[in-house]
Amino acid sequence: MEPQLCRHLAWDSEFFGLRIARFEGSRLTLATIECAASWCAAERIDCLYFLADTSDPATVGLAEDHGFRLMDLRVTLAANPARVLDQTRRPLSFIRLARTEDFEAVRALARVSHRGSRFYADPRFPDHLCDRLYETWIDKSCSGYADAVFIADAGAGAVGYATAHREGADEGSLGLIAVDPASQGLGLGRGLTTAVLDWALRRELSLVRVVTQGWNVRAQRIYAACGFLPESLQLWYHRWFTDADRSLA
Repeated sequence: MEPQLCRHLAWDSEFFGLRIARFEGSRLTLATIECAASWCAAERIDCLYFLADTSDPATVGLAEDHGFRLMDLRVTLAANPARVLDQTRRPLSFIRLARTEDFEAVRALARVSHRGSRFYADPRFPDHLCDRLYETWIDKSCSGYADAVFIADAGAGAVGYATAHREGADEGSLGLIAVDPASQGLGLGRGLTTAVLDWALRRELSLVRVVTQGWNVRAQRIYAACGFLPESLQLWYHRWFTDADRSLA
């Protein structure tokens, strides 16, 4: 087995109550597929994640021929805050940092706001666990996992959020972002995105990345309006090694 060809994912495994791993490369060969399958059998892996390089048609063909199921198109966009924001620009007045009293509202919003993700696309992961996944994710973000959590509040409490993360010395990322459906169309998504860019600019970060689904044209338009440009397109696959009728609690 090649070193680091697959990696057991402890957090995902504990959360879903399964043995979950990730294939570490972005391309497949027959040899690596066989090695990965042997390792998964030895490690009793239930599900293997694989993020494929779309520029390699052979990898896509091999994935589809060997039990990998396409779950998502992963679009990564990037922006340089100094180039897309004026130095004196400020986020809109209805965007602020999260407070303790926002936590229940953002948890409730998280439970219903990320249903286009690969976890919901995979029928082996029940929706109620996926809801709880994103609730846990935003809860951890508000408790220190994110470097900043911005809230959209037009006067009646939190109706949107965006998380900001520092990635190394001079780069950052926009993590989770959501706006309540009843409040969409008011510019809150763009305001939250601008807040993350402004946060990065003040920390002299040279690049901010954000990831969205290929089908999510609405989100891509918001990011484009804020100065983000496409950087990469990848494919998320899941390969299951357990019986099709296995269910989760």
